[in-house]
Amino acid sequence: MLYLLTFATSIAAALLYSPMLDDPAAYIAGGGHDKRVLFGALLELLLIVTNIGTAVVIVPIMRRMNEELAVGYVTARMIECTFILVGIVAVLGVVTLHNQSAGASEGTVAYTLAAIKDWTFLLGPGWVVGWGNGLILGYMMYRSGLVPRRAAWLGLVGGPLIIVTGTAIMLSGNHPSSTLHSLQGIATAPEFLWELFLGVYCTIWGFKSSSPLLLPPPLLQPDAVPDRALAQPA
Repeated sequence: MLYLLTFATSIAAALLYSPMLDDPAAYIAGGGHDKRVLFGALLELLLIVTNIGTAVVIVPIMRRMNEELAVGYVTARMIECTFILVGIVAVLGVVTLHNQSAGASEGTVAYTLAAIKDWTFLLGPGWVVGWGNGLILGYMMYRSGLVPRRAAWLGLVGGPLIIVTGTAIMLSGNHPSSTLHSLQGIATAPEFLWELFLGVYCTIWGFKSSSPLLLPPPLLQPDAVPDRALAQPA
């Protein structure tokens, strides 16, 4: 359910931000839509909560297989959320410019803040996610069998695609007219489907009970228990 909430909050926030990010100078010079943008910022704050939640709630299960990768997934989520938070601050800065005049340079400052917001999206959801949700979580889900293994390939394939296209866009200077942005939109599809699958599948059916991670631990035989564990207190 947390994964489904990440979709709802992130998509809604992007739609609410669009008037400001499309032309930030016109936004601060015109009437503006402050309440709309501020509500988008609130949704992104909730996105941070749900992002971290998707990692925290799964750690007790994932660490049974590989504690290092489980911690790595939480760390990747935290780094992604850090980029999202920086983007929220940039958006709020544009709203401040709209309400408080910064002189002749306010248009330039608005474009700068909007560019920072674009970069945070590229480096967070457009790059770090490839490592965390794609490679790390995809690998752990594939090995653990908590979900159908064929579906986990969406993450294992989609993760590298996001990393490669995100790196290419970064090295190109993130030109909005670049065809790399169109390629990234296509490359994002497997990762998008992977996260959507996790949200829908686990909400309706839950994890597969046949996964070795969910089986009860084998009972120890008396001969296998250390003597000190059997000793009764005096």
